[in-house]
Amino acid sequence: MFIMTAVPSFRLRSFIALAAVCVPLRADLNQDVTLSAGSYVNLDTGTVSAGVANSPDLRWVSNTLNPVGTAKILNLGIMTASSYQALTQSDVQAQLANATNKPLPATSVVANDVFIAMTNKGSASKVLIDRAAGGLLIMTVTTYGAVSANAPVITSILNNSSRIASTLPNGGIAPSSLFVVIGKNLADAGTPVLQSTLDPGLPLVLNGASLSVTVGATTVYPALYYTSPTQLAAVMPANIPPGTGTLTASYNGVPSAPASIKIVTSAVGLNIYNSNTGVATDAATGALVTFANSAAPGQTIVLWATGLGADPGDSDTTYSSSPQAVNTPLQIYFGATPGKILYQGSSGYPGVNQINVVVPSSVSEGCWISVAAVTGTVVSNVATLPIRAGGGPCIDPKTGLDGSRYFTGGNVTYRAGFVSVFLSSAVDSKGNRTVSYGATGDFARYTVAAYDPVDTVSPGGCILRGTSEPVVGLTALDAGAIQLTGPGGLNVALPNALGIKGSYSATLPDGAIPPTGGTFTFTGNGGNDVGKFSGAVTLSDPILTWTNSSAAATVTKSSGLTVTWTGGTPGSYVEINGEAGPGANSQSYTCIAHVEDGKFTVPSYILQALPDATNGATEVSNQVWNLLSASGVDFASVGAGIGYTVTTNYTSSASR
Repeated sequence: MFIMTAVPSFRLRSFIALAAVCVPLRADLNQDVTLSAGSYVNLDTGTVSAGVANSPDLRWVSNTLNPVGTAKILNLGIMTASSYQALTQSDVQAQLANATNKPLPATSVVANDVFIAMTNKGSASKVLIDRAAGGLLIMTVTTYGAVSANAPVITSILNNSSRIASTLPNGGIAPSSLFVVIGKNLADAGTPVLQSTLDPGLPLVLNGASLSVTVGATTVYPALYYTSPTQLAAVMPANIPPGTGTLTASYNGVPSAPASIKIVTSAVGLNIYNSNTGVATDAATGALVTFANSAAPGQTIVLWATGLGADPGDSDTTYSSSPQAVNTPLQIYFGATPGKILYQGSSGYPGVNQINVVVPSSVSEGCWISVAAVTGTVVSNVATLPIRAGGGPCIDPKTGLDGSRYFTGGNVTYRAGFVSVFLSSAVDSKGNRTVSYGATGDFARYTVAAYDPVDTVSPGGCILRGTSEPVVGLTALDAGAIQLTGPGGLNVALPNALGIKGSYSATLPDGAIPPTGGTFTFTGNGGNDVGKFSGAVTLSDPILTWTNSSAAATVTKSSGLTVTWTGGTPGSYVEINGEAGPGANSQSYTCIAHVEDGKFTVPSYILQALPDATNGATEVSNQVWNLLSASGVDFASVGAGIGYTVTTNYTSSASR
C-alpha cells in the first residue's frame, strides 16, 4: 500500500466538484479505448464490455481483433500520428467497400497500426493502435456520425497538492507529478481506495476509468492512484513534453470531450495535512510539525510535495527502493530567508517528491511562518509552518497565545466577536482619492473546517490567498446596543447593519480619526447572547502614512515591490495586500511587517504568481488590535485600522 516508512501516510486531498459543466453531444465520437483480453467495444458509443449486451463491433481475443455481427474492418498498415489525423471521413468511406469480417491478426495488432471499420449501425470509423502490451490494447478511435450521451465531463485539472488553476502563472502540471481530474461520470461509484505501488504497480484502468494525455506528437497514459465518479488522481508520466495539449478521460470506453491541459517543466505543490499548516515532518523522527510541535531553527525537516519535474530514473507506476534526486533549480523560503536544501527528488512513491531542508537559524518565530518552494520564477502554493526555538507549542507574537489555543481538522465550533474603527483612503486609476471613516462589529458562532483566529501569516512573511477554509455553519450572536466614543467628542451608536442580528456598522464623520490618532472606546450593554463589555484601542501620533504609494501604480512583478511608511502605533503591524485578475483567474497575497521596520519588500516570487492586470490593487494598512473580554464568546477583539489603497497595473516586464 501507499504508506511511507517512518512518516505519516501521504494523503491525497480529495475535493468534490460543486458544479458540473455540460457539453453538447458531438456528431463525431473521438475516443481512447482500452480493452483487456476478451473484452468487446461498441465503436458508435465507445462502450467497453465483457459480453455482447451492448451490441459490440469488435472483440480483442488471442491477440487478434475480431469483427462482431455485421461489422467489417480493413487494415491500412503502419502510419504516423499525423498521417492518421489527416485521414478524412471521405477517405475512410471511400475504402470501406474493401472491408471484410476477417480478423486483424496479431502481427498487425501493434503500435501505430491503422485500420478502418464499418460498425453494425453502418457508421464509419478510423482506428489507431496506440499500445498493445501487458494484456491491454489501447486505441484512438474516431467514429463519424456517432454520439455519446453518457460521456464523462471534465471540469478542472489541478496539481494534487497546490490546487492552483492552470490559467494562473504558477499553474500547470509537471511530468512525474500527482494531479487530479475533477468532473462527473468519471468512474464507478464507491469509496475511493488508494492503490498499491508495489509490483505490478498502479493500474492504467481502474473502476472503468482511464486517462490519456496528448502534447504534440506524444500521447501518454497516466496511472491511477484512486477513482470516484467526480475525481481521479493520477501520475503524469515522465516523458510528457512541456506544452499545451489535451486530456481525455474515458469511463467504460466512453470518452470525455478533450480538455485543455498545460504541461510545464516544474510546478511544485506543497502537500498540506491540515488547515494551512502541517506541511512538514521531522527528518529524524517522522513526527508531523504542528501548532503544538513546532519546527525549531536549525532543525532538518521534510516537505512533502509534487511537481519538481520529470524523473525518468524512477517508475511512474511502481515504488522505487532507491529514489532519484530531481535537480530542478529550487529554493525554499521561510519568510524572506532561504533554507539549505539537503535533498530534493523522489520519495520512492510515484509522483511524490520530498524536500529535506534545514530551517534557517535566523528565521523569525511564530505560528504562521510562510514557506514557499520556488523553481525559477514559479512559486508553489505558499504554506505556513509553526517555528519556535526548542520546539514545542508555537507562540503568536501578535496575541501572545500559544499553539494549544489553535485547532485544525474536524468541524470546529467557536464563538467570536470584534469591534473596530477605520479610516480608508483609496486612489483610483485616474488619480481620484476617496476618504471614508467608519466603525463595524460582528458577533457570531462559527463552525469551520479549521480555526484560525488571526492573520494566517506571521510578521516578516507573505502568503498567497487561495480558497479559505469553508464555513460549515454560522449563527449570529446578539450583543445588544454598542456605543463608540473617541477624540474630538466622537460619540456614535453602532446600529445593526441592515437590521442583521450580530452585525453592526456606522459611518463616521470626516476627520473622526485625526492625524494625531487618539483612543477609541467601544461599550456594549449586552444582549441575549453576549454579555456587557468595554474595550479601548489607541492609535499613536502620528497615524501611519504610506509614503511611496506611487510605486504601486505600476508594478513590474520580477522586481518585487518595496513599500515604505512613517508613523503608526508602536508594537503593531503593517499589512500589505495585493490582488490582480478577474474572477477565477484572480490571485491575491498578504504580507505582514512590524510597523517599526518602516519598509517591506514584497518578494518577486510572490508577485509573479499574479496574472498581468491593469485593474489590480495594492493596499497598505496599520492594524492595531487588543483583546476584548466579554461573556458569551470564546475570542473577542477591539481594533483600529488605517488603510490606503491604489489601483495597480501588474506587468511582467518594465515599461519602455
